[in-house]
Amino acid sequence: MSSTDDSSEHELIHRGRLIALYRERVPLDNGTHTYFDIVKHPGGAVIAAINDNNEICLVKQWRHAVQASIWEFPAGCLEPDESPLATAKRELEEEAGVTASDWQSLGSITISPGFSNEELYLFAARSLTAGSTKLDDAERLEPHWFTLDEAREMARCGDISDAKTLALLFRL
Repeated sequence: MSSTDDSSEHELIHRGRLIALYRERVPLDNGTHTYFDIVKHPGGAVIAAINDNNEICLVKQWRHAVQASIWEFPAGCLEPDESPLATAKRELEEEAGVTASDWQSLGSITISPGFSNEELYLFAARSLTAGSTKLDDAERLEPHWFTLDEAREMARCGDISDAKTLALLFRL
């Protein structure tokens, strides 16, 4: 497949509250074509909040898709016309109950480029002050604070399985 060819055709299969699923016809260099099912996602922000004790916040969050509570960094989806940093600031207070005055971008990652365009923006947040959590009705999570060494051990032994959290731990 030519990486510079944008002449694909696409058909909307499903539009949900958050994502849209398209079937895309993609021409190949040999004159034929193939089809890809692609999930279009607005993207999101992931935050490593680091307090004055050099501890990071992880949330234990119920995830219906995997039928389990898993450890994650606070994170959330970009709203229309919202910058990744604005999303990060909003989500940090909503999920961890803190705000930050010192923000550092740690780049971005693509989660599943084989079938999705989702891009997540990674941030470190310092100089924290107390805020208030504002969970959505469907959110079931609890914030906890760990040393970076504790979190890395949780990742090493498999207690953290969330890809975005593992990637941000690596970038810290």
